[in-house]
Amino acid sequence: MKEFLFSLKTSEFNNTDHRTELNGTERLIVRRGQPFTVNLHLRSGAYQPGSSALDLTAETGPQPSDQYGTRASFGLTDQIDTSQWSAAVTSHMDMVSLSICSPPDAPIGRWRLSLGQAGQFEFVLLYNPWCTGDMVYMEGEKELEEYVLAQDGIIFRGNSQYPIPTPWNFGQFEDGILDACLRILDMNPKCLRNPGKDASGRRNPIYVSRVISAMVNCNDDQGVLLGKWTNDYTDGVSPMSWRGSVEILRNWDRTACEPVRYGQCWVFAAVACSVSRALGIPSRVITNYQSAHDSNSNLIIELFVDENGQLMKNSRDMIWNYHCWIENWMTRPDLQTGFDGWQAVDPTPQEKSEGVYCCGPIPLKAIKQGEITYKYDGPFIFAEVNADVHTFWKLKDGRTKKVITTTKVGLKISTKSVGSDEREDITHLYKYPEGSEEERETFTKANHQNKLLQQQDNAGLLINVKVSPEMRKGCDFDVFAVVTNNTGSEKKCRLVFGSRAVSYNGILGGNCGFKDLLNVQLAPGQEKRIALRMNFSNYASHLTEDNLIRLAALLVDYSTQEAYLAVRNIVLVNPEIRVRILGEPKERRKLAAEITLQNPLSVPLLDCCFTVEGSNLTDGKIITERLDSAVEPGQDAKVKIYFTPTRSGLRKLVVDFDSNKLCHVKGYRNVIIGK
Repeated sequence: MKEFLFSLKTSEFNNTDHRTELNGTERLIVRRGQPFTVNLHLRSGAYQPGSSALDLTAETGPQPSDQYGTRASFGLTDQIDTSQWSAAVTSHMDMVSLSICSPPDAPIGRWRLSLGQAGQFEFVLLYNPWCTGDMVYMEGEKELEEYVLAQDGIIFRGNSQYPIPTPWNFGQFEDGILDACLRILDMNPKCLRNPGKDASGRRNPIYVSRVISAMVNCNDDQGVLLGKWTNDYTDGVSPMSWRGSVEILRNWDRTACEPVRYGQCWVFAAVACSVSRALGIPSRVITNYQSAHDSNSNLIIELFVDENGQLMKNSRDMIWNYHCWIENWMTRPDLQTGFDGWQAVDPTPQEKSEGVYCCGPIPLKAIKQGEITYKYDGPFIFAEVNADVHTFWKLKDGRTKKVITTTKVGLKISTKSVGSDEREDITHLYKYPEGSEEERETFTKANHQNKLLQQQDNAGLLINVKVSPEMRKGCDFDVFAVVTNNTGSEKKCRLVFGSRAVSYNGILGGNCGFKDLLNVQLAPGQEKRIALRMNFSNYASHLTEDNLIRLAALLVDYSTQEAYLAVRNIVLVNPEIRVRILGEPKERRKLAAEITLQNPLSVPLLDCCFTVEGSNLTDGKIITERLDSAVEPGQDAKVKIYFTPTRSGLRKLVVDFDSNKLCHVKGYRNVIIGK
């Protein structure tokens, strides 16, 4: 072994070969189950196959153990064995090229490799979705490009009728992010309690996904983000202000793991996606519209409305306008066959799982087939997309009556399409079509008796809420309660039509408009449209940062005392941010962008500020440009920013606009950077 002198790890070649070069080439970062090359100088003479020996030892974690797979000793063999730690000489002249391979189930993390007396070095080992033997193996280069290598993407917000694409900079290859992700693993309570066992557990993406789910929130550990669902963020940053994961992860890492204030569901999900991709797990953010929060696992959401049809706080059950989580791709050898593929993982702290605020991973196929006893947390996620909704009308005298309504959950489950910014509807991956035989079988398996017993109500009275084609923030517009009498007799009814600001997780705000009609008369077969005017002067001061308004129309039949409820959330559209690229985009050439937003309000905008970032565009930095003067109604807020792209390819410039009256307006521009 004294014949060799360790010389060079050839990080640039190895990192490029292992698709980790975006992390930099200053250190060795490789993927498991795939050989990498180490060069050794000979002390004297020439390499003699069969007679020159070398003992190698690979170790990870603070308590390396052969038993737990965190330590391996091996020597030279004739050829590489990709199923276990192995080494083979691939060429030998003045320098010996040594090919080394880890098994495809080796624990990920920081490793130390000793080459006898020739020396030792450290390297980082990641999951390998390009390796068929790895639990995270995924076919298709386009899919791998999207779910592992893409550093930016789209998260869908808004509502089910109007999904709004929000740009996000995942930035998993930006400077310092991989180290922050490895620190997340090191700071998780399981590692602090038993670091040797935790290091061994990192071989399994099921275990690591669960750790990520727990550590992205800080409810019971030194996690990354603190959640907050009110409008007071003066001691931190509004969740709406974040444009990407990079600043969040860097802040957490730089402040000795102090939780970053604040996050909400799409921020938790986006950061978890960044961490998963950084470690090599294919991951994507999904949005579930009309997402149920079932607090007692009975698969029923019980809602109470007052005499005006407005939601009351009588239950922990909620229906969120939307909720985001992530899906990670992996096999499930712990379950029976057929449940590999996408697994739902939810890092937003809602309910505890095994005593910890985490959720998943649970196979999407298990949710779809009603196998809710499978690990992990099947009932909660099944309810998010399938719960039955019971609505009760609470009268002033204390009595409650069940309301006839058509509220459904689990609508337009969405994610970004592969290779484009279009929305892909993946509802079919979570549930069978409504009313199908397969759906009934699923509910039977999940013991969802309420859904099975639910009768279709062939009510003679129908009520719906209709809206104008386009509702922009700052404008006045009408919404309509449409009432239809399908009976053969005349009906006399009371109609209460109200609107209130609402946050995306269902918390109601101030009154934006109200109408109470005590004498609505409907002839047999007649339809009436009752308009409610939404004036900017009324709703402006009540809107939350989500730009959402809840419309509720309650119809009471005087003859039968039956109550009918129609509810619809509307999202007010922010003005468009226009981005114009000035000049030819080239790698490492300074570039300018002109960014413009027109003031749609009837009042001036003060303290206007544009904030810009983009992976491989702004060198991991955030660019801020402020306007000195007010922007009058109908006028443009305009700035010019400069940046130097660091890498060619399709990149996303993410823009955020803030002012005193118009906040958190999001925009982006895709830029193709030439070499």
